[in-house]
Amino acid sequence: FCSSSSVRACRNAIEFNSIPSINRLVPGGYDKLKLDVILAVPPKYQPGLDLEAVGNVFPYGEVKFTIQDGGMVAPSGIAIDALGDKNDDMVVVCASVTDA
Repeated sequence: FCSSSSVRACRNAIEFNSIPSINRLVPGGYDKLKLDVILAVPPKYQPGLDLEAVGNVFPYGEVKFTIQDGGMVAPSGIAIDALGDKNDDMVVVCASVTDA
């Protein structure tokens, strides 16, 4: 739950951003870009967080993660065994992405 919610939050945070001049702004260009990502994750879901999967959202640069308590758990009203659901928790993760 938590990893897919975190991936979605990070994608949403960056999907409409484009800085075509990054090569002029950051010495070394995209490959030298350093990102700080803060994820607000419900505490009971933090242990299952796959930061490697979340990091794959970012196509370039070095990513540093900070995990803090936050987000939300709400009932979805359904658990689907075929999707690996263990309960009807709907997990919401908030993400902040900034350059370091």
